[in-house]
Amino acid sequence: MGETGRDGFGHDTTTDEVLRGIDLAGKLALVTGASSGLGAETARALASRGARVVMTARDMVKGEQVALGIRSSTGNPDVEVAELELGSLASIRAFADRFLDRHDALQILVNNAGVMACPHGKTADGFELQFGTNHLGHFLLTCLIMPALVKGAPSRIVSLSSRAHQMSPVVFDDVNFEHRPYHKWLSYGQSKTANVLFAVELERRLGSRGVHALAVHPGVIQTELSRYMGEEDWELIRSRAVAREGELRTKSVEAGAATSVYAATAPELEGRGGLYLEDCAIADVDDSENASTGVRSYAVDPEAARRLWSLSEEMVGEAFAL
Repeated sequence: MGETGRDGFGHDTTTDEVLRGIDLAGKLALVTGASSGLGAETARALASRGARVVMTARDMVKGEQVALGIRSSTGNPDVEVAELELGSLASIRAFADRFLDRHDALQILVNNAGVMACPHGKTADGFELQFGTNHLGHFLLTCLIMPALVKGAPSRIVSLSSRAHQMSPVVFDDVNFEHRPYHKWLSYGQSKTANVLFAVELERRLGSRGVHALAVHPGVIQTELSRYMGEEDWELIRSRAVAREGELRTKSVEAGAATSVYAATAPELEGRGGLYLEDCAIADVDDSENASTGVRSYAVDPEAARRLWSLSEEMVGEAFAL
């Protein structure tokens, strides 16, 4: 593990423990994929400390039910739900227009939504589903609403990566698996590496303007994200964990969302970015074959981060002067 977080924080730290003593009144937070799992808990936790929260959901009925529960449990009425499909560039652009019409300043963006280890598929625009949703969708969203993040500075962008980034770098010559057999875990790993590289390049471009970007590994949590996983997939994860750590340690949803909330709010991270966090602490770069923690050097490589940005602009058909 790299730099330690606050004293006593670690694998089992919860969102409420991270936020103890922190006042988020006056801040606006946007959390994607907030109708279940880690996104819902992240939204609840931020709302509990006074933040105004915009939750995105594909299923508006489900999203509204979650929002109702958050308003009731936190006593915070400023929780709204907005429709967003990250697998559609048109949906992202429409959402960004609506968001900027309603909100001119944003302090916290948590790019939480995603798909994991799914069968081969494509987004509405023909991109491989995991790369297209997990990276390209959030790339376009973040760039389009950047005016609000700049105006809201100091602001933070938190992108959910995963230790699965260790499974694959970004294969720039074939991100869509057009020239190699599709492999759901290599695809997922590639998209999670992209999430870290995106944070690195965002920090380079915007850190001096008070917009800081971080990537996080939430841990192993059984949520709707794992809906495509069968017993053989869980056995793969267990065997990898046992080989590296001696056991598979899972987290509750409250602990799984803690590192996202820590990255979004921790005073000790003020002015810092381009980092990868796990267990509420900054992780070391570790390229050893059996590393159980840390981030691969290819995921924080500045040149790869620049290359990914250029490729992403090309794929979404829009350049951003950020």
